[in-house]
Amino acid sequence: QVQLVESGGGSVQAGGSLRLSCAASGWTYRSNCMGWFRQAPGKEREGVAAIDSSGSGTGYVSYVDSVKGRFTISQDNAKRTLYLEMNSLKPEDTATYYCAAAPLYCSNVPGTNDMHYWGKGTLVTISS
Repeated sequence: QVQLVESGGGSVQAGGSLRLSCAASGWTYRSNCMGWFRQAPGKEREGVAAIDSSGSGTGYVSYVDSVKGRFTISQDNAKRTLYLEMNSLKPEDTATYYCAAAPLYCSNVPGTNDMHYWGKGTLVTISS
């Protein structure tokens, strides 16, 4: 059974940094798309960043415009863990962040409907 477990959320002031982790189990880690999504109160869930682990395994990454230059997605294949390094955080980054995975190639951040497996989320709160 596939399990994705996020950790690393918390409360920081604007301009601060956080690093989210997602531990994957029961999941074929390579040749797949993994991503981070977020959902702010009263808003729809949206994609933030994705990494494609197919082929060379170097991982093609993609980001939505609102986080480019501030967030970095990466993965540790040995630890089967996905990361999201978040810098220069803004109050509008406040949301529950979810890790997701799907057996597809993702050259762009996929839509929520494209993802097959989800973690339960970790809350990130940014104060001004």
